[in-house]
Amino acid sequence: MWLLDPDVTHLNHGAYGATPIRVLEDQNDWRRRMEANPVRFFDEEYYPALVEARRRLCEFVGAEEENTVFVTNATSGVNIVLSSVPLGPGDEIVITDHEYETCRNAAHAWAARTGARVVEVPIPFPPTSPKVVVEQIVSAVGANTRLVIVDHVTSPTALVFPVEAIVAALEPEVPVLIDGAHAPGMLPLRVGDLGASFYVGNLHKWVCAPKGAAFLHVADRHVDTIQPLVVSRAWGVEAATAPRLHTLFDWTATEDPSARLAVPVALDTMSNAHPDGWDGVRSANRTLVIEGRRIVTEALGLDPGAGEAWIGSMASVVLPGEPEQGVLLDELTVRLRHNHAIEVPVYAWRGRRLLRLSAQRYNRLDDYRRLVDALIDELD
Repeated sequence: MWLLDPDVTHLNHGAYGATPIRVLEDQNDWRRRMEANPVRFFDEEYYPALVEARRRLCEFVGAEEENTVFVTNATSGVNIVLSSVPLGPGDEIVITDHEYETCRNAAHAWAARTGARVVEVPIPFPPTSPKVVVEQIVSAVGANTRLVIVDHVTSPTALVFPVEAIVAALEPEVPVLIDGAHAPGMLPLRVGDLGASFYVGNLHKWVCAPKGAAFLHVADRHVDTIQPLVVSRAWGVEAATAPRLHTLFDWTATEDPSARLAVPVALDTMSNAHPDGWDGVRSANRTLVIEGRRIVTEALGLDPGAGEAWIGSMASVVLPGEPEQGVLLDELTVRLRHNHAIEVPVYAWRGRRLLRLSAQRYNRLDDYRRLVDALIDELD
């Protein structure tokens, strides 16, 4: 089903995902159609195919089509929102200390451009309760807060945050951007019902679409103010048959659209990867990573960290020792790759070394046992 190197133990699906062979074949089919007659493809075939891909996506994530557009990745979506929210001197962007590093950098960059500032909220790892997470974030919000950015599934710590409660506590008075980079395909979603002002999600991770497929959902109250980073050829054009967001985002420049057009086949392919469809895929991945974490923590005598209620298809545990200063990935990551052919990240996070485990349909319990042997060798 996959092109993954069989000589490597792949335990880092959360980084870039992996695309099944059938999905790559569909992407290549779209590329062949495009290159056979590029003018006809973009004039006649591209847009109907894009509309169908968006329809299937919105059906899967529970989003309204007129409020949803494709973007290249979740980071692009976060930057689009940051560029569209009115910010000025004294304004504040609230994030947590679990925020994905690239999106933290984006918040600081846009704040620096506008004279705003970033307020970073510390959340303990492991958290003591969902209520504490909500209270910590809400307590950091003040009269100058213009945007709150919260991960749905955190990156280094691999926690499923209580975004429903966070949104309910803040919206609509304070706009909330949910960074759902890991959520589609890992968690059941009803994005339209969530109530957040903005939601971004990757499709190349747990949906297993090709790289370059993600989405941005914008609540009705912000549709008139959101703007793309690249000005569309339809800028300022009144199109009675097209929603405003589609007019602005569906054609921002000539690019290879095959990743987003392959999303329907990715949805079908992964649904067929378990007898119970997507519910089965999500449940099996979660069960596997919890058991994999148990194997690792018991063998090494480690605290498992967050309770199972916080876990989706990834789990992080604290390794002994202190990480090197000023790095994102601990050097143990490289040693595991080159000495043992194991791909698994060890993050340097808040003075701790976090080993993040992933589980996808290509993983087996023996993968985690192999990791244990490698860790014993490297940590001695």
